Amino acid sequence: MGLEIERKFLVKDDSYKHEAYAHSHIVQGYICSDCGRTVRVRIRDDKGYLTIKGASNETGTSRYEWEKEISRQEAEELMKLCESGVIDKTRYLVRSGQHVFEVDEFYGENQGLTVAEVELGSEDETFEKPHFVGEEVTGDIRYYNSFLMKNPYAGW
Repeated sequence: MGLEIERKFLVKDDSYKHEAYAHSHIVQGYICSDCGRTVRVRIRDDKGYLTIKGASNETGTSRYEWEKEISRQEAEELMKLCESGVIDKTRYLVRSGQHVFEVDEFYGENQGLTVAEVELGSEDETFEKPHFVGEEVTGDIRYYNSFLMKNPYAGW
């Protein structure tokens, strides 16, 4: 297993779309979304992924993550085993200094929510925030995809 270290922010405007060097469509579901562990199935464009995540640390910045690429067909079959609800979003990749921000624009019941994440090598690593980044929501479980699946943004 590897350690995932990331910080998450709300996005203030859609200027990231013009600054993105790539984007992809993502649909994902959860076989397990219990507090402290998740098993996620993701279809990203024409590829599939199976991801297992552990509990976050006390700040919500770090947690264990294991991911394996699988075929799209396998992912589609595994989606049938998922809990009800689905996450549907477009992910934009935007460079900022030495880092890449992943900006997720949500659809469906999470329409209107856009968040940006940056992966880091350590919890105290510095990074340049792009101008479209707003309030930090790292560690706020309401912005975890597994939470949004059960408690969509439209109902807040």
